[in-house]
Amino acid sequence: MLKLPVDDIGSFAYRLLMKSSLEHMPLRKQRELGRVLEILHEEFEDALKEGTADFKKRGRILKIILFGSYAKGGWVDEPFTMKGYRSDFDLLIIVNNRKLCEFAEYWYKAADRLIHDASIETPVSFIVHSRREVNTYLREGQYFFSDIRKEGIVLYELDDEPLAEPEPLPIEDRLRVAKEHFDHRFKAASKFYKGAMFYSRESDFNESAFLTHQSLEQAYSCVVLTLTNYGPPSHNIKFLRSIAEEQDRRLAEAFPRDQHKERAWFNTLNEAYVKARYSKHYEISEEALGWVHERTTVLLELVETVCEGHLETLRGVVGSDIIKRDSLSCD
Repeated sequence: MLKLPVDDIGSFAYRLLMKSSLEHMPLRKQRELGRVLEILHEEFEDALKEGTADFKKRGRILKIILFGSYAKGGWVDEPFTMKGYRSDFDLLIIVNNRKLCEFAEYWYKAADRLIHDASIETPVSFIVHSRREVNTYLREGQYFFSDIRKEGIVLYELDDEPLAEPEPLPIEDRLRVAKEHFDHRFKAASKFYKGAMFYSRESDFNESAFLTHQSLEQAYSCVVLTLTNYGPPSHNIKFLRSIAEEQDRRLAEAFPRDQHKERAWFNTLNEAYVKARYSKHYEISEEALGWVHERTTVLLELVETVCEGHLETLRGVVGSDIIKRDSLSCD
């Protein structure tokens, strides 16, 4: 169990609800998580300290929940293998006001420190929602959050108020919603990629980079939405890649991490959402763009395979339920 710091608001009880054991995790990983929590608390408090608005004065982190492969088991930590893949620590941070979810206002410094802190080797991805949002998602059958409610490990808790009990979404609705997400997002990803290739042929590399970024954003969002019915509110393709790859590891084949040069190219593309449009200093080489386009083609093929496979599984479940209901009605 983690020994977590008590911050200066008061004497908090760190109660572990839901799953509570971290014994399946090596001690060095537990220590890393402890440092992650320290940074999140420190930077959140720092972001609030100059605030005069009432919601800032009352701003609190209510819960921090570990989810994904490090909560369930089965994580991958192979930075020196051919693909260089490492699972992230995936965290859900729950705050007491929706206004406190704004990344640029309250969380970007924490995210930057988590990248550069030498004591944290494991990549960290986090999402931030208010308790009201999370409880609403659970009551609406939002199964991304239902899985976190079921499988997550509470690392920090301010009070003992439990999250809402999840309501199951009927399988027919899951299939309908998943297909709607796939049809919309995959079409968008393909359209942006087509535009990216056009501008590449025109030697407008910055515009091509921006549209490639948009293609990847839509592709990774397509997977997460189709498989979980959750759309992370982010344009950061490194973050979206991490969330999507946690859903299906086959996606990691698209953008290997073993070569420094290729990691740098992906990071350059991640900056394209803003800089390719608004900064005169943004540059991406023809070689880098060519590699990104090649890997995007692979990604789109993988996304289609993963999503179509998921839809086929849901269709099978729906079909078996219909057969079962028909047989019962004939008895």
